[in-house]
Parts: sequence; structure tokens; C-alpha cells
Amino acid sequence: MKREEGSSTSALPPEVRKRFEEGVFVSLIKPEGWTSFQVVERVRAVVGVKKVGHAGTLDPFATGVLLVAIGRATKRISELMGLEKEYEGVIEFGEETDTLDPTGAVVRTCPVPAVSWEELREAARRFEGEIEQRPPVYSALKLRGKRLYQLARAGKPVDVPARKVFVKRFEILDWQPPEARFRVECHAGTYIRALARDLAAAVGSCAYVKELRRTRIGPYELSRSLSLEEFERQARSGELFRRE
Repeated sequence: MKREEGSSTSALPPEVRKRFEEGVFVSLIKPEGWTSFQVVERVRAVVGVKKVGHAGTLDPFATGVLLVAIGRATKRISELMGLEKEYEGVIEFGEETDTLDPTGAVVRTCPVPAVSWEELREAARRFEGEIEQRPPVYSALKLRGKRLYQLARAGKPVDVPARKVFVKRFEILDWQPPEARFRVECHAGTYIRALARDLAAAVGSCAYVKELRRTRIGPYELSRSLSLEEFERQARSGELFRRE
């Protein structure tokens, strides 16, 4: 879906806008290439309500569930940030990019690991439970008051401290070298790109996340989420509230 710059706000019926102001959570499908902030801006333009936020950033290359809070529901965003998340995607072994995703420049090449599917699955299982994880340099975390990605883009050395995260499940669904398809269930704060990097290191290789899709945030599932086009249509018609 192509992002529309400067799209104008169409007036909603007063009763529909009032419902949004009172507070609504909407599970949307973030398109590839959009930032989470751009999705929020699009929703704000559609509903004409200033208070709009989201409960968990997705990287621009990633797609899938983005939970958006509108109106008074934004006061409860912090309650939703800790919900368990589920992802599916593809890890590309043999190359590592500076961003650990397909948008970055290749900074290292390695042999593709000569391991079986079961050996790779066993290696992934060792990252389940509470683990120490070093977040990617290209991330929105702050260090000395600056976003890590800002420091990285400025060419400044960044020593990112490791922190504890919890991975409920790390499953390798398929292994067709150099690509592995995976599913991860984890708690908030876990970086899937870092998980792929560390798995590759554990089997003597390097890697980046080629594709990533968030399939669930708590009870909010991808299969019941709306595309931006569907959301806009249902918001303008009032159908969104008839789905509740």
C-alpha cells in the first residue's frame, strides 16, 4: 500500500467521532515500508482525533499487528505494552547487515552453517526462557540521552549493554539453506533481529532478518486485524463499531 502524503481529513459523522474520542483500540496491519508513527498519523487524519498512539513499535521493513489507541484509550497504552507478542519471519544466513535487517548495508559475510534442521532447532531452543540480549545498534533505545540509531548514523562508537529479556518459544519452522523460517513468542523488549544474530553466532555463522511479521499482541491476532484501507472505510461508515 502506497503511503499518501498530506492526505486531508474527511469529516466523520458526529456520533462516530464521539465514539473515537471516548476511546477505542484498533488492531491494524502495518504495511511494509511504513513507520509505526506514519500509521498513527494516518489514523489521526482519518478519525480527526488528536490523541492517537500505538502499543509497540514495528520496524519499517516489518509488517503485521500494530495495536493503535485512539482518544481516551491512549491513557491505557502502558497497560498493553507488556502483552506477549508473536512473530514469524525468515532469517537469511551467510550475511550480516549493519541494521540486522534487509534495509542495511552488508558488513560481514560468513559460511552458511552446515547444520541439519534438528540441529538448528536445538540451537534455537537454547535461547528460550530468560536470556541476556544485546539490543541492535540500530534501535530506538536511548544511550546518554540519544537514540542508538542516531549515534550509529553519526558514526559514533556505540557499546550497547546487554539486558534480560524473556523468550517463551523460538521455533524453526523450516530450514532451506541459507534461509530459515521461524516463529517467536516473547515478552516486551525482545529484539527479533538480535535473536537472529545470536542464533547465527551459536552455529558459527552470521545472519539478518530478511522478513518479519508480527502475528499477535496478547489477544489481538493478525487474522482479526484490519488493513489501513479497511479501517478507513469502516471508520467512515461506522461499521467499525458494529463489529464490536
